[in-house]
Amino acid sequence: MTSGYDSIAEAYSAENETSLSNAYYERPAMLELAGDVAGRRILDAGCGSGPLSLALRDRGAVVSGFDQSTGMLEQARRRLGPDVDLRVADLADPLPYPDHAFDDVVASLVLHYLKDWEPALTELHRVLRPGGRLLASVNHPTAEYCMERMAGRRPDYFSIYSTTEEWTLGGQTAQLTFWQRPLHAMADAFTSAGFRISVISEPPPAEAAREAFPEDFFLLSTAPSFLFFVLQAE
Repeated sequence: MTSGYDSIAEAYSAENETSLSNAYYERPAMLELAGDVAGRRILDAGCGSGPLSLALRDRGAVVSGFDQSTGMLEQARRRLGPDVDLRVADLADPLPYPDHAFDDVVASLVLHYLKDWEPALTELHRVLRPGGRLLASVNHPTAEYCMERMAGRRPDYFSIYSTTEEWTLGGQTAQLTFWQRPLHAMADAFTSAGFRISVISEPPPAEAAREAFPEDFFLLSTAPSFLFFVLQAE
C-alpha cells in the first residue's frame, strides 16, 4: 500500500469532494451498489479522508474505517468526528478486527495499490460474516492498458504490472504506484479467497455530471475508468 497520500492529504481530500471521478462517478456508483445500508456494520477498507464513510453513515450504517495514511486519517477524523472507529492499518497486513465483525466491506479504489491481492482478500473475507458483502472498485484494466499504449508503452494486458504516477495537489507532489491486472486475474483472486461474484458493473457517471463537467461527461460515459464488483462471502 502506498503512503504517498500523506503529503497531499488535505488537498486531495478537498479535490475528492467535487471531482468528476470521485464525486460524480465512483462514489455514487458504490452507494448505488450498496443499496439500503441502514443498521449494517460496514468496514471502509482504505477509507482515505472518509467521504464514502460519511455517506454510508448518513444512510444509517454503523461505519468503521482504516487507512495506511495517517494524513488521510486525520482528514477523516475531522470529517466524521470522534464517534467513528478509525484506525491506522495496512490492507496488506492482518487487520485489527475480529472474525465476522462486519456485514459489508467497501474497498473503494484501494485494491489496485496491491501487487498481491491474496492476503488482503483473505483478511477481508475473515472479518465479514458468512453471507456478507465485499463491494470493490478498481481501475478498469482496459482503460489503464489503453493509457499505457497511448503513452508509447506496450504492456502485456495479461500480466500483472505496475504504473507510477506523479500527482501534484496544493503545491505538494506525491508518487503513487498502481498495480494493473486483467479481469480474469481479479475474478480468480476473488473466488480463491472464498467470494462469489454477484455483480460486475461498469456504470456511467451520475447524470448531474453532464452539466457540471460537460466537456468530460461524454468521454467518461463511453469509456469507463473504473470497474465495480459486489462479492458475497461464502
